[in-house]
Amino acid sequence: MGVFTFVLRKSGADWTAKQHSGDIEDSASSTFDLQRKLVNAARAADPSGAVQSSFSLVSPSSAVFQVVVGGAVFVGGGAVAAAPAGGAAAESAAAPAAEKKEEKVEEEEDEDFGMSLFD
Repeated sequence: MGVFTFVLRKSGADWTAKQHSGDIEDSASSTFDLQRKLVNAARAADPSGAVQSSFSLVSPSSAVFQVVVGGAVFVGGGAVAAAPAGGAAAESAAAPAAEKKEEKVEEEEDEDFGMSLFD
């Protein structure tokens, strides 16, 4: 599993990115294009599996972008393991997620307070 963290800065009309602990650098005219380039660069450096990314704008001219390659990918609140074949790891990771989902449904039902918007 590889984690790539980038610091993005806007200078003029272009956005530039530098990897926090590494050598990857790139630039583009928009954050969207820059994110696509950085994901491709991270996949080239570590082609081990699924990709998950996170973008946070810190100010109008700076941002942080993180790319995680491999590891677990979270889909709709449940964990789907991108682990080696065998299934045991995926089954054990999915079981706690299913239990948490059931607990959340019970909490939502308790928040009803006996009122309805359509009464």
